[in-house]
Amino acid sequence: MSHLQFEANLIEAVRMDGELTRGPPPRWQRKALEQGLQSLSISENASAGLLNISGVSSPWSAKTPHSGSFVDKSPGRGKSPGRGKSPGRAIPKLSIRGPGQKTPSRKTPSTPLNQQDRFIPNRSTTDVERSHHLLVTSMEASGGEKQSDDDELSLQQKEYQEKMTENLNDGQPPKIRILSFKSKAPQAKEDHVNNLKVLYSAGKVAAPKAASTRHIPNVPEKVLDAPELVDDYYLHLLDWSINNHLAVALSSSIYIWNAGDGSITPLAQLDDPDYVCSLSWIKEGNVLAMGLSSGLTQLWDVGQQKLVRTMGGHSNRVTTLSWNSYILSSGSRSGQIFHHDVRIADHHIATLVSHTQEVCGLKWSPDGRVLASGANDNQVNIWEQGATTPLHTFTDHQAAIKAVAWCPWQNNLLATGGGTADRTIRLWNCTTGICLKDVQTNSQVSSILWSSHYKELISGHGFSNHQLTLWKYPTMCKVADLTGHTGRVLELCLSPDGQMVVSAAADETIRMWKCWAVDKKDKKQTNGNKGHPISMLARTIR
Repeated sequence: MSHLQFEANLIEAVRMDGELTRGPPPRWQRKALEQGLQSLSISENASAGLLNISGVSSPWSAKTPHSGSFVDKSPGRGKSPGRGKSPGRAIPKLSIRGPGQKTPSRKTPSTPLNQQDRFIPNRSTTDVERSHHLLVTSMEASGGEKQSDDDELSLQQKEYQEKMTENLNDGQPPKIRILSFKSKAPQAKEDHVNNLKVLYSAGKVAAPKAASTRHIPNVPEKVLDAPELVDDYYLHLLDWSINNHLAVALSSSIYIWNAGDGSITPLAQLDDPDYVCSLSWIKEGNVLAMGLSSGLTQLWDVGQQKLVRTMGGHSNRVTTLSWNSYILSSGSRSGQIFHHDVRIADHHIATLVSHTQEVCGLKWSPDGRVLASGANDNQVNIWEQGATTPLHTFTDHQAAIKAVAWCPWQNNLLATGGGTADRTIRLWNCTTGICLKDVQTNSQVSSILWSSHYKELISGHGFSNHQLTLWKYPTMCKVADLTGHTGRVLELCLSPDGQMVVSAAADETIRMWKCWAVDKKDKKQTNGNKGHPISMLARTIR
């Protein structure tokens, strides 16, 4: 065993990097220990002085003496230098300074001594209540984890929702509600300016538009004299057939003006005191329906110039008529609407009861599925074919609704115009029952027509300018005013080619305006009619 002990001692003696277990501690360890004791002594003196000033005894005097705690530890009894901590972290230094003294340091600090170690806010300049409010509202708005889930869900279904909205609204703007469970907000005044609307619309870049070189004549193409034209807002005394024949009712007489050759032919003369209240051509253009003040409805074959049939049922005057194939609908002063099947002997097939006052506007949709009626009770009713209760009832107008017109290229779009107390034109989506647009015209609206070529509307007005106004759809911006009548406009009709509008007014004149002229290169080629068509009634009625 002696030779093993000798070998171990020899290895320990010649090893250069081993720990020194014997001898005094190194100088750097002694200096660090002395500096730490001196700093701690200064801190104790400062703390004791502060406690004595405040009348509190030092905790060092009541506990273990200071000399016994630190001084009795001799450097030789400590841990070996090799097993201790690094010199820079041997003993922590306290930051309390004595009066007139600096904190001892082994080396020059790399950072300034006046660097702050924490932030102490100034409470007097801090709005704590507002900060709390903003924090709470932001948390409520964000919704935490649930909001992130909703955002992710909306991103996944965004395209699907857009497609569904487009289909449900039939191509209308999606910024509308499908269902409304409360009354609508009141309309703003005419001179109201929405500053927010101006602000948010100013940044929108308009789509490029082609330069418009269209000329709209402001004088009529032709003026016809119409003596004894009844000045009654509720009557319909003018209609233009597909065969280019214009029917005009002058009191108890009916005349047919041929727009092709300019000839005028008297068709019928009623006995006094009966007079004509409404006119309507069948789609084929060979049969003219007349509503009389006695409550009767007559059918005339214009080609043969003879009375084909007389249908009764109404107890008051028949003020409006509308054809839907072989079904003739008539509205009267009583508020009732009758459906007549002109093919059968028992012609009265249905009665629609909803209006409480005179029906003055009646139109079937282009596809023949829906009927729109306007009356003096300030209501517009939408009726489905075969139904006896209205699908929708619009009560936004504040006066009688005589002007009722369906859009020719969109079957569910309806335009209505109100009387003197209302003076507005409204566009309706009759699928959803929502008012898409309303515009204030500042005058009575008596009639409305659509142009499928220019995508425009024209409206006839009363006091004070008695003008015809062109509107651009869908913005409803005014395009032009056509003036010339000295009395209120009572009725408007559109020519078969859709280029000319005829107006009848209380000044007993009929004026023709070529406001929708189509260029020859854009005009569609259509085949002319070959002779007069055979009367449908002549084929069906024995």
